[in-house]
Amino acid sequence: MTDSTQIRAIAPGRVNIIGDHTDFTGGLVFPMAIAHSVVIEGTRGGSEVRLTSSSQNEPAVVQLDISSSHDISPNWARYVAGVVAEMRPPVGFTGHVTSTVPAGAGLSSSAALEIAVALALGFDGPKVELAQLGRRAEHWASGVPCGIMDQLSSVCGQAGHALMIDCHALTVDPVTLPADVDIVVIHSGQERTLAGSGYADRVRQCHEVEAIIGPLRLASFDALDAIEDAALKRRARHVISENSRVRLFAAALADGELRIAGDIMNDSHVSLRDDYETSTPHVDALVAALQAQPGVYGVRITGGGFGGCVVAMTQPGALDDSWGSATWHVQPAQGARVETMQPLL
Repeated sequence: MTDSTQIRAIAPGRVNIIGDHTDFTGGLVFPMAIAHSVVIEGTRGGSEVRLTSSSQNEPAVVQLDISSSHDISPNWARYVAGVVAEMRPPVGFTGHVTSTVPAGAGLSSSAALEIAVALALGFDGPKVELAQLGRRAEHWASGVPCGIMDQLSSVCGQAGHALMIDCHALTVDPVTLPADVDIVVIHSGQERTLAGSGYADRVRQCHEVEAIIGPLRLASFDALDAIEDAALKRRARHVISENSRVRLFAAALADGELRIAGDIMNDSHVSLRDDYETSTPHVDALVAALQAQPGVYGVRITGGGFGGCVVAMTQPGALDDSWGSATWHVQPAQGARVETMQPLL
């Protein structure tokens, strides 16, 4: 079976403004989709998915009856295979991938790829189900027990808005981003991969905490007294306080209290540095230097941590492009979609 229609599927990356390492416990996050995106163009048909990429030397070739992640290469093909394994499409796809989402930066390049592949293969269902499929594909491909924030951000993005996401209820509430702020993403120059970091250890520790005090999304600071292990107590304190910070940040933003919102971002970085221990000395130095700049409201590490990017909220034009190894002034963007479907000539 072959579909002669040209497909163009687009899925944006995301930056998380505040609320890190809370999603896999059903907590609150506050990301926004960004214009940096993964675009897949091609046609449906055949018994395999075959994708080339402008940034990869080898193509991703995945059979529709794929059953195991073993021996799949190159590495990026694993994410394509994860979608195929979870979706089980009736026909394959041949196309090309172009991505402006930098890999290893904490801007959800893998989630954007997963969502774009699913749309290219014909997924046509509720947004939450698309995000859940992408999350399962990520688990299948990488073995990293990530939460659902990245996929929901890519699927549900809205131009002009950040997203208040409850990762337990799977509700997404758009929040208007003030016109008089810049959101600036700066790469620290320190590459990271979740599979090679302590991310899975943090997830495991949070599950150990929940076995003691119950769901972290419902826990109060009083519950910390029941945790004897010092490291587990720090992890729990971060998650509990970060959920609170997301609520306070959203309220401050709605009230136009940008300096208060910035202070909350700064507090989030301290918590990630000290209690959750997912920052690095290199990232900490960059955050401190940025926080000292005039017109900067707040700065924090963003994404999975252990390197990658920081995010700053600033007055318009407060930061130029001389910071870090790369600097992006990002705007909240539309979520994933199939933008064009034109018959081939």
